[in-house]
Amino acid sequence: MGGDALTFKLFGLTFNTTNIVSGLIIYAIVFFTLYGMSRKIQMKPTGAQNVFEWLVDFTNGIVRSQMPASEQGHYSFFAFVLFVFIFFANQFGLIFQFHWNGAEILRSPTADPVVTLTLSLMVMVLAHAAGVAHNGLGGYLKGYTKPFTLMLPVNIIEDFANFLTLGLRIFGNIFAGELLMSLIANMAFSHGALTIIPGLILELAWQGFSVFIGSIQAYVFVTLTTVYISRKISE
Repeated sequence: MGGDALTFKLFGLTFNTTNIVSGLIIYAIVFFTLYGMSRKIQMKPTGAQNVFEWLVDFTNGIVRSQMPASEQGHYSFFAFVLFVFIFFANQFGLIFQFHWNGAEILRSPTADPVVTLTLSLMVMVLAHAAGVAHNGLGGYLKGYTKPFTLMLPVNIIEDFANFLTLGLRIFGNIFAGELLMSLIANMAFSHGALTIIPGLILELAWQGFSVFIGSIQAYVFVTLTTVYISRKISE
């Protein structure tokens, strides 16, 4: 983490240039990666198609494990796209970290709480909208009084806590990972040849561990997304 993000103002609002640029690059990476994997679909899959089909089966498995069969088809594609985007967003900063004039130009968007909480808000809005569509407004509101009316404030607080933890969990893991990676890099060049080799070994080890953490966080985010939606449609 090499400094503050670049920002600009438009119509009195402040926009984060770092997140916009990094996000657009990730959108392009996701699109062209999936397009390349699925461009030549064959009955007998090979190479990239195997990876593509494994990803689809993996995210479909998450949906199947959490949602009723009648609703799985409605959310399978959403879970797939969400998982792939978050996976690439989490790994982005491990490869692309660009700083200019004391500001960060490129980094993992999920290392910013604004991005992760926005994703969390999107999930929560979808879950509540699905609850209203599935149960009607009356049935949706009645769910807050289960198992008895006194649980109303507890259920409201739980929803808010779910929103915060879903977004802040992934932010904390990715931000801490990139921060530690920067500290290791600074240490490696702090005393010349004496620290370069140990620093390089630590950097490679931490990058490998960060890939694992980023993958786990994408899995956890999508799993909890399906859990929250499933709860709302089943209340």
